[in-house]
Amino acid sequence: MNAEINGGIDIAIKVPPHQFQQTIEFYRNVLGLPEITDKAPATGFILGPNRLWIDEAPALSQAEVWLELFTPDFKLAEKQLADAGVVRCDAVEPLPEGFKGGWVMSPCNIVHMLREPEAW
Repeated sequence: MNAEINGGIDIAIKVPPHQFQQTIEFYRNVLGLPEITDKAPATGFILGPNRLWIDEAPALSQAEVWLELFTPDFKLAEKQLADAGVVRCDAVEPLPEGFKGGWVMSPCNIVHMLREPEAW
C-alpha cells in the first residue's frame, strides 16, 4: 500500500548570517511581499498560496531551500521512503519529542519536512 504524500504550504530558505538581513529586505522592500507578523521571531512572507520563511542559519555558508510535504500517515510514508532508499536527515534541525514527521533528503540534496498536518 502506497502512502499519500502531498506538497505543503511552507517553503523555508535557510540563510547564512552574512546574507540574512539583505534577504529579508529583498522580500520585504524590493518585492513588497506581504509579511507574516504573527509568528515572531520567525520572519515569513505570503508567496501566493505558500508561506515563505526566511531562517537565519549560522552553520551554513550559502543559502538552502527546504520544502514541506504532508502525509496523513507518517509511519506508512516513512516506510515507503525507506524502502525506496530515501535518506533521513533528522540531524539538520531538531523537532519536538513525539513529532509526527521527520526530515528527508531528495537525491539532489533538498531537505524536505515530511509530516502529518497536525504534527505540531
